[in-house]
Amino acid sequence: MHELQVTESILNIALKYSPANKVKKIIAIHLTIGELSELENEWIQRYFDYLSKGTLAQGAKLVIERSPIRMKCDSCNHEFQIKRDDIRNIECPQCSQKKCTLTSGREYHIKHMEVM
Repeated sequence: MHELQVTESILNIALKYSPANKVKKIIAIHLTIGELSELENEWIQRYFDYLSKGTLAQGAKLVIERSPIRMKCDSCNHEFQIKRDDIRNIECPQCSQKKCTLTSGREYHIKHMEVM
């Protein structure tokens, strides 16, 4: 059900900025979603299709790009990328420390929209 709330927020943001930009129709919304996010592409589109009926965004496609998981070593401040499968065994490639902080991978935001 998390997808429903997020999708509603995406639609609301797109519709909020449409009048000021004289948008007649939203064709596509390009999103960046972190690889660690539990949001599922299929469900986001399904909810979007349902929620956008009767709006400028009806029929719009969501183009989703997944952003990588990035960590920062708490010891040496080295920033590095990891794969989702390696999240339980994090080790800084610079100093081998295991204490690291997530800096990217859970976010979601609108990159841009295609409109008419």
